[in-house]
Amino acid sequence: MTILIRKDMRVIVQGITGTQGREHSKLMLDYGTNIIAGVTPGKEGQKVHGVPVFDSVMNVIRNLGEVDASVLFVPAPFAYDAIIEAINYGIRLLVVITEGIPVHDAMKAVSYAKLRGCTIVGPNTPGVISPKERVKLGIMPADAFSEGKIALISRSGTLTYEISMALKKEGFGTSITVGIGGDPITGLDFVDVLNMLRDDEDTEAIVLVGEIGGDAEERAARYICETKYPKPVVAFVAGRTAPPGKRMGHAGAIISGNVGRIETKEKAFEEAGVPVAKVPWEVPSLIKNSLCR
Repeated sequence: MTILIRKDMRVIVQGITGTQGREHSKLMLDYGTNIIAGVTPGKEGQKVHGVPVFDSVMNVIRNLGEVDASVLFVPAPFAYDAIIEAINYGIRLLVVITEGIPVHDAMKAVSYAKLRGCTIVGPNTPGVISPKERVKLGIMPADAFSEGKIALISRSGTLTYEISMALKKEGFGTSITVGIGGDPITGLDFVDVLNMLRDDEDTEAIVLVGEIGGDAEERAARYICETKYPKPVVAFVAGRTAPPGKRMGHAGAIISGNVGRIETKEKAFEEAGVPVAKVPWEVPSLIKNSLCR
């Protein structure tokens, strides 16, 4: 079974009546995601694309029963409360699309989720998609992905789609794509997802899409090396021309002193035996070479 998500999982959308929640709920439904309800305080009784809306997660559970996952489009000032509510009502997977959540709120939410045995994808993530299961939780464009044996783990959104399209063009589909999020604090990191994929029968090789800022890539390289990771991994790191001290797109994509530089990330991958693409469209050829070894 594909990691994180499965075809029959019961999904809710918190913030479903907002512009983004409404639009992407339709696209998720069209893809095959089983959205059973939406949540927006004060909007109970409405329907969005045929999906009933409730005032609270509590009311969803009382009326419809257990929920497996929630996709959150809740505005940043209210996102922490929405995350905690979902965790408290036993939802085990939370995909937090919201960008700009205060770092302190994100730290508290991620810590509480781990304490309660819940998984947070994000914040500031494009989500998760599995072509095999026909489930997507988030905003990834479905036509960029086809079924296959390559897993994508990414800190970026747009680059993920570009690399997936490049793989698709060369005959490589994806088993799962996980956007871990571009904020400084995220629920999952590269190591977490690599560990999930270690024994996944649906995945033959993995692409890591990193970017400047932080040390997530270095930690992933160390994990791959120290655990003698059993599957081929290739990488691409964005931000080659980024000037130090200037944030590039994501809140986490910033070079500070010698921390977060692209040179250290690429060197760490290369020392771990992970081939690094210099441009996104090199990824398929690196995958092909890795699988032929």
